Amino acid sequence: MEQIYIYAAAGFIIGFIIAWIIRTIELGKLKKLQKSTEGYLESETLKKATLQKENAQVHQMKQALEMEYQQKLHEALNQNKILDGDILLLQKSNEETEDLLKRSQPALHTLRLQLLEAQNAIARFKAQQQEQAR
Repeated sequence: MEQIYIYAAAGFIIGFIIAWIIRTIELGKLKKLQKSTEGYLESETLKKATLQKENAQVHQMKQALEMEYQQKLHEALNQNKILDGDILLLQKSNEETEDLLKRSQPALHTLRLQLLEAQNAIARFKAQQQEQAR
């Protein structure tokens, strides 16, 4: 009977040691898996932070470009206003010069108008020839 107790106690101790070894191996695997997962999460967090920084930089660059284009557009509109004013002044000046020429030298004025009509006719003829050549 004592041998049964000894064998039972030895079996219990050996089972306990085997269970302890299995548990220790499993805990080691779990710790390794946890470290791996933590490393993955940390790398993903760093990637996310990097992407957010890059996204912020791209957004700032976009805003800077938009402001630059807005400024260029504003300058172009101002330049167009100036050019429109200059064109109006030139037209008025041309009309005054034309009127003065018409009053002072009507024959020269008539010849000038005919010259302009001839130049326009030549330009139309050249354009028609280019269209036919295509």
